[in-house]
Amino acid sequence: MFEVLKARKMAEGEGVTVNRLFPISGARMNHDPFVLFDHFEIEVGQGFPTHPHRGFEAITYLFSGAMRHTDNLGNDSVIIKGGSQIFCAGRGISHSEMPEAEGVTCGIQLWITLAKKSKKIDPSYQSVDAEALPTSGAEGVLITTIAGAQSLVKLQNKATYLSMRMTQNANHELNVAGKQGLVYVVSGELRCEDKTIEATQALLFDDEQSVLSLLASSDCHCMVIYGVPHNEPIIQYGTFVD
Repeated sequence: MFEVLKARKMAEGEGVTVNRLFPISGARMNHDPFVLFDHFEIEVGQGFPTHPHRGFEAITYLFSGAMRHTDNLGNDSVIIKGGSQIFCAGRGISHSEMPEAEGVTCGIQLWITLAKKSKKIDPSYQSVDAEALPTSGAEGVLITTIAGAQSLVKLQNKATYLSMRMTQNANHELNVAGKQGLVYVVSGELRCEDKTIEATQALLFDDEQSVLSLLASSDCHCMVIYGVPHNEPIIQYGTFVD
């Protein structure tokens, strides 16, 4: 199964505009195990003041700017361009994410539901600077591994999360056997499995695929995520995933 999905502009937090793939009520709520995908832009004076979460883990990855995370565990941390901050909400956490730099802070926030057996684990937090994330690639392709093999980012889920920059006509294949996920285009245009994906669009795929073939129609920046679905009921409401 392949599905092309266009992100929708939505208001979130205090003055924040996001391009959201899901959850969108009346449309697509999730893509197991992924339950939220937001491409955000924030300026000083906007952001996400203190609010509660439970039942999932989240990764914020920055393209520009800086973001401060504080929480009720005592963490107070700032990440900058190319860095990631990760929290596991588990049985419950309260946190804030606020821009720390002038200009626009831009990035992706991804939520991944926890398996039912892990919903009540203790919450935790981790940050990883850009230089600590492994990179790889071939001609015309640069891959930053945000989560997955060799990354310092530790998840409860079996998931891979990549930032890929491709020059025009570059191609790459990914082994996604037994996983489902998506390819989201941040900028440029990409061909994947005979589908054209433009900026703020994604191609969703299910766990029947074994290999994904990517071809850059232009210079392109895309995010690729895939993981093992839990195949359990997902109950989403507001900031909670039960």
